[in-house]
Amino acid sequence: MKYLEPGSSVLEVGSGSGWFAERLLKKGYKVTTIDISDSTADIVGDIKSWKLVGIAEHSFDAIVALELIEHVDCLDDLTHICKIDGLIFLSSPHPKWDRLLYMLEKINLLQPRTSEHINLTDFKNIRLPAIARKRPMGVHQVGLFRNSPV
Repeated sequence: MKYLEPGSSVLEVGSGSGWFAERLLKKGYKVTTIDISDSTADIVGDIKSWKLVGIAEHSFDAIVALELIEHVDCLDDLTHICKIDGLIFLSSPHPKWDRLLYMLEKINLLQPRTSEHINLTDFKNIRLPAIARKRPMGVHQVGLFRNSPV
């Protein structure tokens, strides 16, 4: 990755099948996965209970949370886990378009969501400094943020 040296420690939150972690491992990153329900994750547990599952504060150079923050309000938890000046990489539907995405799921044009979107967040409102923020096709958003104290 452009902003992260190989060998850096990365926590993937909500790792699911592990496809993204596998790519990071091949590029030389030290990857730990956590998932609430996937027994193949390194840590099976809720990111909101990061202390209880043995994750230390400021212990990872980077955090990856793809399609997660719309399901759970965990950004503060991610900032506590990520090292100061580390990276937080997020993806999520844009709140304005979530209803359309839901309708596309219902007619089987998109993969159905695993749980309700109770924490839709416009990445423009995230208080961390953005290194990159994009809206592919307008309905989705991807952001890379620096974990800096505000």
